[in-house]
Amino acid sequence: MSGASTAGPAQDPPHRSPAGDAATPTGPLRALLGGDTSDQGTPTDLVRVVDTPEARVRHPSDMLGMVVSALGVALVLVLSVVAHATTEGVTQDVRTFSSLLARILFIPVALLEGLITLFVPAAVLIELGWRRLGRQVVESICAAALGLMLGVVTALTISRFGSDELVRGLSVFTDGAWQLTIPGYVAAIAGLLTTAGPRTRRRTVRWSWNVLYLALFIVLITGQVSLPGVLVALLLGRLAGQAVQYVSGVRSERAYGADLVGAVRRAGFHPTALVRVRDVSAVVDDAEAHADGPPAVPEDPVASYDADGDVVDAPEDEEHTLPPDPTTADAAAVALTRSGDNRVYALFTGDGEPRRDVVVLDGDRQVLTTVQRLWRALRLRGLEGRAAISLRAAAERTALLAYAAQAAGVRTPRLEGIGVAADSVVLVQEHARGAVSLRDLEPDDLDGPRGDAVLAQAWEQLRRAHDAGLTHHALTPDVVLVHRDLSGAPHVWLTGWEQGEIASGTLSRRLDLTQMLALLALQVGARRALASAVRALPDEDIAAIGPLLQSIALPSPTREEVRRTKGLLDELREALVERLPQADVQPQNITRFGARTVITLALTIVAVTVIVTTLNFEEIASAITEANPWWVAASFLLGALTWFGAALTFSAFSPEKLPLWRATLTQMAGSFVALAAPAGIGPAALNLRMLTRRGVSTPMAVATVALVQLSQFVVTVLLLVVLSVSTQSGGLIDLPSTTVLLAIAGVAIAVVAILLVPSVRRWAWEKARPTLEQVWPRLSAMLGQPTRLALGLGGNVIMTLGYVLAFDFALAAFGQSLNLIDVAVIYLVGNSVGAMVPTPGGLGGVEGALIAGLTAAGIPASLAVTVTMLYRVVTYWARVPIGWVAMKRLEKTGDL
Repeated sequence: MSGASTAGPAQDPPHRSPAGDAATPTGPLRALLGGDTSDQGTPTDLVRVVDTPEARVRHPSDMLGMVVSALGVALVLVLSVVAHATTEGVTQDVRTFSSLLARILFIPVALLEGLITLFVPAAVLIELGWRRLGRQVVESICAAALGLMLGVVTALTISRFGSDELVRGLSVFTDGAWQLTIPGYVAAIAGLLTTAGPRTRRRTVRWSWNVLYLALFIVLITGQVSLPGVLVALLLGRLAGQAVQYVSGVRSERAYGADLVGAVRRAGFHPTALVRVRDVSAVVDDAEAHADGPPAVPEDPVASYDADGDVVDAPEDEEHTLPPDPTTADAAAVALTRSGDNRVYALFTGDGEPRRDVVVLDGDRQVLTTVQRLWRALRLRGLEGRAAISLRAAAERTALLAYAAQAAGVRTPRLEGIGVAADSVVLVQEHARGAVSLRDLEPDDLDGPRGDAVLAQAWEQLRRAHDAGLTHHALTPDVVLVHRDLSGAPHVWLTGWEQGEIASGTLSRRLDLTQMLALLALQVGARRALASAVRALPDEDIAAIGPLLQSIALPSPTREEVRRTKGLLDELREALVERLPQADVQPQNITRFGARTVITLALTIVAVTVIVTTLNFEEIASAITEANPWWVAASFLLGALTWFGAALTFSAFSPEKLPLWRATLTQMAGSFVALAAPAGIGPAALNLRMLTRRGVSTPMAVATVALVQLSQFVVTVLLLVVLSVSTQSGGLIDLPSTTVLLAIAGVAIAVVAILLVPSVRRWAWEKARPTLEQVWPRLSAMLGQPTRLALGLGGNVIMTLGYVLAFDFALAAFGQSLNLIDVAVIYLVGNSVGAMVPTPGGLGGVEGALIAGLTAAGIPASLAVTVTMLYRVVTYWARVPIGWVAMKRLEKTGDL
């Protein structure tokens, strides 16, 4: 609750900024406290604290633990199927000790389980009650009940809907039958112990975990439960306990009141007052939202603490409410609160000492900060992947960066002291007196020469950091502060170095330049911001910014403002090309993966799981060994012929002379890239890379690759028509049923009707226009070179026929045959439909479509699966090692 408190020290610690004995607050403090706070009779060792302590908090680590526990349950269930033989073997191995255990134990195992189930919860709950933690007692009981319920529901769900392999993996063989074992009592106890508190602070919790593990070991080796069943129960219990903790919250262990004052004193200062700094806009918005209810910041009586932190009677003239007025808070301190997820306090030491800022790092917030930093570093290239895991490590990193920035000559608040208390670390730093954040700067301060001087100072401070190898990584409107001296000259501060990096690389520094350019463009416009960058940076750095002008390169606050300012990045690119016509502003891939990659990976895992859990690999292996090896070899060779066909098309359409052997190696390497990229995406990316490495401009390379893909589509359609006419069967000759024709006609009419809507037509044209604009110039050039056009189309014919015949030969390997047109239709349609699934190489989708096509054509389902698996082995999996060799060869020669 909001209030003011006073605390006294046990002794006077040494400090680098001695405070006088006067306790009378200074003028700024009076403004912050909302009135005259002079106290003639106040003892000199009392400290006024205006704050809003949080009694309970929700730890992000609990949410992270819930996710990890849920993923762990899923992983155990998958492994219980995939590695059933291994887990069953481990269970059988440890069970060999059961005879020895029977001689040692003098009590029945069932009795041991009963004792644990009764006495472990009782011991833990009694300790919690003894400590007067009534709420935690209730939470622990709720967690135990939730864990038990999750265990029972999971067991019922698996027994009813699980596959035979899954049920078998979680079962034990007793009394002549397999019995599913997910012990609910284990989940209940694990949930209770998770919520009861950490092992390091609760003696009964520590011993209970040890006893539980011992009991589980005993029931495991005596064959009462299965290893996967025990793991699932433990993880469900952890999930239940962490869910209860997150929903209910846990007792705050942050430093408030006397603890906070003690930390500041350990940092070397004698505070007379600590006043919480709040974001003015946030407080005002909250007050408006609660206009009909209680105020967002309540007013509470003053409390006083003695040197030991015990509550004592406050002086008579202190017994009044102190309404902290957020609108009087200093602009620089408010910007400091907005720039990071930390508490900020104004520190006053009295006797004319300057005000300082206290930044408090809380341990419960560190998990979220670490995860965010790791995620950004993992996704974005050029960022350091290491992150501070512990609170102390985070504080040390922040201090190191602050000292390094100061040593580099960057104008940044000087770090003056560090103190620790409870689960918090306080950083006492210089206050940027009179400074205003770039967000809050008046428009007049950025106009004309006055504004140009501010822009120049911003680039100068960033240049100093980069010259020392430092990068910031989080340049937002709240970390750039501006103040003017008596002569009116601007001085720029760079604050908030927590996300920074020491000894950074070139890409990391250029990301900083991009963030600064976008930040300034939001304030003064694109062309003026770029002009300031041109004056401050060499042309090489200006040109390097162009490909990095992407929203992903910007920190979240800047990115949100850029999205609200439509067209800002495009305007920056245009201004950059006007300044440097030779600059390349095509976006560079600076992300290691995006949402598409995550979806692709998830779908791949699902596809592999479905295949592994549904297919009988023993039958497939037996069928493949019975296949005719000559037809298998012929199918593989025809699949390899597709490399040559794709290379012939690529070489023919290339604007620069491209050796056919290098083009073939590129297509081979595409077979390796197909492991990680959706069907068709990997080879296209390698083709683009090959062209750009050989000096082809990026727009021309993109147009060439698009032309290659368009020609493949056209040739596929024409080939279907030719096969239909030449074989006098299938396709256009044997028309589908009337129902199918009516359905096709209905879809065609719907598409035409939709395109008649102007907004839909404009949307379709906007989607198709970039591709057509890229392809048309290259297509016009190729039409004037009929020989190269014929070679390109011929290469597509070779590639398509190679795949079709390889599929046909896979059928022949098992003594099956279909009309060539039927084989072509099944392959071309099945491959196109399956490739729509964004998994590597169309994994799962292609197999499902081909199996469905063969089954519809009259091939038995078991043979259809076997033929499809053989075809995918010879045209996908067996080509991966060859593609890897080709990739390494091209990398060695510098072509990729």
